[in-house]
Amino acid sequence: MKEYKLKINGNNYDVAIKEIEGNSASIEVNGTPFNVEFEKPITKTTTPKIQIINTAAPSQKPAGAPLNKVSTPAAANTNGEGKKVVSPLPGVILSVKCNNGDTVKKGQCLMVLEAMKMENNIESPADGVVTLMASKGDSVLEGAVLATVK
Repeated sequence: MKEYKLKINGNNYDVAIKEIEGNSASIEVNGTPFNVEFEKPITKTTTPKIQIINTAAPSQKPAGAPLNKVSTPAAANTNGEGKKVVSPLPGVILSVKCNNGDTVKKGQCLMVLEAMKMENNIESPADGVVTLMASKGDSVLEGAVLATVK
């Protein structure tokens, strides 16, 4: 049953649609039942099936604050420019534990990613100098390049 609050010519109406069959409907307006006939039969629309991906809720921003950028997935994990550090899940970067140009060790935590209400440490895949591609507050997709280590 669907319920609506309508205002027609300044008058308020509570309308409840009880049942729709073909071109007729049983409705109730302010508690009074009515049978309504439509000119054409009502056809039900179908909603396409979609895949819903639960992601962590973004942190609250003050009004007027710019939206977070969304990083897109990367192709390969390594290239001639160093090893890519990619996001294992879609989520939000909670904190960054190093700066651009810092020397990092293999296994060192580079940043913390919140995904599915869990905090995930994103670690360096190798020793080297880090170049950050994501920053605190960014929404990232699975496979997005977060940093590179040369």
